Amino acid sequence: MSQAFTPIILAHLVAALAALALGAWVLAQRKGTPLHKALGRLWVALMLVTALSSFWIRGNGSFSWIHGLSVFTLFALAGAIWFARTGRIAHHRKTMLGVYTGGLVVAGLFTLLPQRLLGRLVWGALGLI
Repeated sequence: MSQAFTPIILAHLVAALAALALGAWVLAQRKGTPLHKALGRLWVALMLVTALSSFWIRGNGSFSWIHGLSVFTLFALAGAIWFARTGRIAHHRKTMLGVYTGGLVVAGLFTLLPQRLLGRLVWGALGLI
């Protein structure tokens, strides 16, 4: 079976890369401003696309432990939003940082290993494997 960049894989990669860049920027900026809130909402939307699209990406036809990080991400995003709306800002901050590092950075690093579907596609497209 030939593996290729499908529309769902491309949407997943674009959303993840955009979330990686935007998330780093939002984390580095002043918090609580209207810009922070607007870009935070955009980041959440990108993370939702990233997490939800992952369920249609299965290298060997079944789910892997990385899909567990997608489940974590969905619940953590809901919790982080609830924390912000209820004024529990320290919890919001901690949860969002956890989603960024665990649900995006760590999952992304493991996803790009050469033996995984996305790793093979990305490194193969770059001519590195």
